[in-house]
Amino acid sequence: MIQFINTILIGITSGAIYSLMALSIVIIWRSSRVINFAQAGLALFSTYVGYECVKVIGNYWIALPIAIIAGALIASMIEFLFMRFLAKLHINSPISAVAPIIVTLGLLGIIRASIAFIWGGQELRIAAPLSNIGYSIGDKTLVFSPMKLMILISVVIVLVILGIIFQRTNLGLALKASSFAPEISKLSGLKVDLIRNIGWALSGGVAALAGLLQTANGSGSISPEALEFAILLVSGFIAAVIGGLESLIGAVFGGLLLGTLVSFALMYIDGGLFFIAPLFILILVLIVRPRGLFAPKAGRHA
Repeated sequence: MIQFINTILIGITSGAIYSLMALSIVIIWRSSRVINFAQAGLALFSTYVGYECVKVIGNYWIALPIAIIAGALIASMIEFLFMRFLAKLHINSPISAVAPIIVTLGLLGIIRASIAFIWGGQELRIAAPLSNIGYSIGDKTLVFSPMKLMILISVVIVLVILGIIFQRTNLGLALKASSFAPEISKLSGLKVDLIRNIGWALSGGVAALAGLLQTANGSGSISPEALEFAILLVSGFIAAVIGGLESLIGAVFGGLLLGTLVSFALMYIDGGLFFIAPLFILILVLIVRPRGLFAPKAGRHA
């Protein structure tokens, strides 16, 4: 029984971090209709910024918001310097749908190369701010620790904040309008470029949080070629697609579902399914519901 409970707790914790990455992907998609493959690079670079802050300041809780702000600023700069120019340059070009994907892949390589240049290729470590020793129930010890509880609380807080922004504020409506009908939005007086930039900044901040929590929840080590961040990117995309790529709730549910199912597959089937299980889950979900679990229903056409 304790093994079953621990499997669920491991899945929920991993899924919560996947949810954060999925949220960052959904935010960019909803604000600018771009799939950003550089998200893992943003998360990794922000984590290095957090490492430097911890080393200098000596306090993880001060370093955390600084790293989140750094992630937001870097994402904002990417949108301003690259994506905005690209969108205007190829606005009527057949490659307009493909060019942003190619650019974000290139940016991922640039970010990793920059990390290697600044910090070198060796592994660095960030100590978890809270204990990773699980809570005890009688003579049994759960894998659920204060650190993992903090991860779950962080996801809930981020989801609530983003939900308020997108559902209860004019900014959320403007982000959606700017992505679906930029020209009409401009005619309506919206500053589309600024609004999209805000969307990218929000996404960068969430990705930074995902990177820091992923590091603290794992081994605590970071490197330019960290496998954990590649897994985080892939899992985040899969979770976002499972959720429908439009829904914030769907992104969180997709991440939790993915983390839990993968945890059970590794525990009860085969540990070698670590890379295969997420793709199998994605295929299964898309067969059952091709538009994603939380995608809005398609409109009927005459």
